[in-house]
Amino acid sequence: MTTNWNHSRILGAPLVSLLLVTHSVQAQTLEEGAWTYFGGDNNFNRYSPLDQINASNVERLRIVWRRDATAAPLRETYEGLAATKNLRSTPLLIDGALYAQNIFGLVEAFDPATGATLWTQDPYEPTLLEAAGIAARGIAHWQQGIEQRLMSVRGSYLYALDPQTGEGFPDFGREELGRINLAYSAEDANNFTLTTSPLVIGDVAVIGGFLNGAGDGGSRKEAAPENIRGFDVRSGELKWEFNVIPQAGEYGYETWEDGSAEWSGDIGSWCCLSADDELGIVYVPLGAPTSAFYGGHRPGDNLFANSLLALDAETGERIWHFQMIHHDLWEYDNSSPPILGEITVEGRRIKAVMQANKNGFLYVFDRTNGEPVWPIVETAVPQSSVPGEATAATQPIPSKPPPFDRQGISRDDLIDFTPGLRAQALELIADFTIGPLYTPPSSWVEGGNQGTITVPGFWGSGNWNTGAFDPESATYFAVSYSNPDNLAIAPTSAESATMTHSFAQQSPLAPTIQGIPLVKPPWGRVTALNMNTGELEWSVANGDGPRDHPLLKDLELPPLGIPNRPAPLVTRSLLFMGEGSDAVIGTVPGGGGAYDDPDRGYDESWRWGKKFRAYDKSTGSSLFEIDLPAGTTGAPMTYLHDGIQYIVVAVSSRASEPEWVALGLEAR
Repeated sequence: MTTNWNHSRILGAPLVSLLLVTHSVQAQTLEEGAWTYFGGDNNFNRYSPLDQINASNVERLRIVWRRDATAAPLRETYEGLAATKNLRSTPLLIDGALYAQNIFGLVEAFDPATGATLWTQDPYEPTLLEAAGIAARGIAHWQQGIEQRLMSVRGSYLYALDPQTGEGFPDFGREELGRINLAYSAEDANNFTLTTSPLVIGDVAVIGGFLNGAGDGGSRKEAAPENIRGFDVRSGELKWEFNVIPQAGEYGYETWEDGSAEWSGDIGSWCCLSADDELGIVYVPLGAPTSAFYGGHRPGDNLFANSLLALDAETGERIWHFQMIHHDLWEYDNSSPPILGEITVEGRRIKAVMQANKNGFLYVFDRTNGEPVWPIVETAVPQSSVPGEATAATQPIPSKPPPFDRQGISRDDLIDFTPGLRAQALELIADFTIGPLYTPPSSWVEGGNQGTITVPGFWGSGNWNTGAFDPESATYFAVSYSNPDNLAIAPTSAESATMTHSFAQQSPLAPTIQGIPLVKPPWGRVTALNMNTGELEWSVANGDGPRDHPLLKDLELPPLGIPNRPAPLVTRSLLFMGEGSDAVIGTVPGGGGAYDDPDRGYDESWRWGKKFRAYDKSTGSSLFEIDLPAGTTGAPMTYLHDGIQYIVVAVSSRASEPEWVALGLEAR
């Protein structure tokens, strides 16, 4: 059953009186005013045609309601229930109601005008174990005629819920009615995780996901593959499964030399799926193989690691694929959504799919057949000197568009705010290997080489937050940040090791100067790429960054950019984006947060930005900014309800509670 609480913890009285009751824009259709997938729709372009909020009135944007996401009644019922601060959930708007997972991953329905609770999903069983959980980035919606279902993954289970009540459908699942267990095997029962959303196309719910503790960065080569699967939305029956590591006799098996397909694993799709509903194709971005920084135990190109897959949504059969990274040594996942849109290149209209990678490249294909829109050239790359490693001789480099963030590092890339800071930066990298993109990890030597400084680092310049597409101007907006990492390799010493080498635990982190990154800013940025021409239109810093750092405050620097992972929202009129939050995992030093680890040199503290901005889509200039209660942790969305446009975004910080904040226009 579900609980229909009268939500007593909506923060502050709903300020509905601030909103314009009437508006001058033409009436929008339901489809234009809705938000049916956490990327907007299955195209995942994070775009809405709404323009009630526009450049002429955006200065009147205000917070109109705030909704607590910490499930206070649940915490009161289950004493000791611990919650993360990273609320990743982007709501859907379906038929006049908002739906999203709260901080424990339970779906809530709430009023779009006030944030008041309509219903909240109960734990499957009334136990502390079932109450515990974490939020994913979204849920999915299925409809055929008058039938509707919400599809939600929580822990290792896929749920089918009634949008009217939050109750599970008893015809979904067998052993446990209303849900199915997604664990690949009994050994994986508690390890399956999906931080994104299912994707529903036709009558199929497509699931990616990954396994916690599967072997990333460890000293064991054995791990389970994280296959892609399609389930029937009515029954929960498995319809198909695609092997991300080919089995004997399957296409690509030979790219795992020395029989390494038999023991290798990982390669899950932990980000965002998209689909062309007319073509019946689902686009799946895949991650890195086990122990991504050393590959001596998995010689070959290693399909389908680091690839974009186009699968038949009904059968799971491969239609086409492209591998962005051969024999990955940097953990350069395709961790951004494959974004669908139509572009016109040299007079030819193309149904495109645009896939960003952690490496800072955007790969653009004809999504019907996988042909690159612009040439992608196999290019010679630096080779590894680590014993037993066999680096790929070449990597595919897109000729267009240009990279959307810094790639590789040389001495010319180091900060030069002052001669003193420049000298410190040069001194700090003296014991590290540096070089262009795809310079491989190097051997750690005590008293000698400390590793390879890589840019982008293994969290990427692009990640789940990267990318929005404006169909009006055919512009792709890439949100990214520069985050050097140190990759060093050493012989394994653990008795349980089955690899000769692995990530060197003795190696230091990439150095900073009291938290200031060594590479030149901006350290967080948004870049506009024209998809009709493949050219860069503009690139600007997102946020001030640590301009008030004691070493920088007297230099009168321009915005430096906050190195975090905010996600964009593009409308017919504007580009909206926050500044990220210190609650977001995988964020990097140099730009905010309070650090108290003297071993890492963070002896100063400053704030992560709380601002939410509206940018001019054509120039990147900031037109408006507002302070939110905390930094953004989820992707913003927008919708039209009772003739009024709202923008909703998840916010939180290490020092504040997770909540959703709704913005609307203040009446004159």
